[in-house]
Amino acid sequence: MDPPLIASDDGAGDPQIKLRTAALSVASNSVLILLKVVAGSITGSVSILTEAVHSSIDLVASVVAFFSVRKAGEPADESHRYGHEKVENLAAAIEGILILVGSAAIAFQAIRHLVGNQHVEKLGVGIAVVGFSLVVNLIVSGVIGRRARQTGSPALEGDAAHLRTDALTSLAVLIGLALVLITGAQWLDPVVALVVSASIVVTGVRLLSRSSRVLVDEALPAHEVAVIRGAVEEFAARGVVGYHELRTRRAGARRYVDLHVQFRRGTSLEDAHRTAHELQDVIGKRLGGADVLIHLEPQDRVRPGEELRRATAS
Repeated sequence: MDPPLIASDDGAGDPQIKLRTAALSVASNSVLILLKVVAGSITGSVSILTEAVHSSIDLVASVVAFFSVRKAGEPADESHRYGHEKVENLAAAIEGILILVGSAAIAFQAIRHLVGNQHVEKLGVGIAVVGFSLVVNLIVSGVIGRRARQTGSPALEGDAAHLRTDALTSLAVLIGLALVLITGAQWLDPVVALVVSASIVVTGVRLLSRSSRVLVDEALPAHEVAVIRGAVEEFAARGVVGYHELRTRRAGARRYVDLHVQFRRGTSLEDAHRTAHELQDVIGKRLGGADVLIHLEPQDRVRPGEELRRATAS
């Protein structure tokens, strides 16, 4: 399972950081598409043209990410009481689908060139453009990846994955063009494009799977649930004797946690309420600003097996 994003305290959930980062991706992809189309037309290289197609998909994904993070940053309203964060997960799913569609287009063009035995010319131009694209994508994907971790944004995470894949495919194309230049074996160009297509499929499936798990409200991973349980158990000295009905899910960068907490017999409602709020704050802080809902219950409702592992005797 892919490790989840937990937003750091600095900039977590800041919509302006997300928007600026998404805009950077849109700008870089636009420039690279233009360069690759020109280079592909000059050289006749299918691998460069497939790179242009890949960058075009990246551009669409970046635009989707840009609008999704803007929508996700809107506060909850009467129609969306839990907010709009899942728009980012939907955007990530769309990006995954776009990757798969693009890989099919790349494979189709590569097979056409392989069967048609087309020749590649002026390889120096192509090598220079692809090399430049590789450097740009490595830099931009690094920036977006850091911002994704900082803000916990699935849309930016998907965008960074796009660009990292683009950088890897650029490297493969660069090697392929160099081999064509050295050996004169024209068939290497479409074969490299087919290899690129296969690698893109892997990225698309992974991204689509990850976003789909969130859209169907999959529980948080085990290590995050352990963080919640550990926090609850730390409150044993404050009158907490058990808990159950622990439910977790995620929407965009935000995590949602709700559970029933049992308090020692004789604990006043005021004390239990105050302790529950403190527990909510602790869990929320440890999970990057999670939304935590606690239902209070008395001790006589503690069921077998639900006692705290470190609960103190009442």
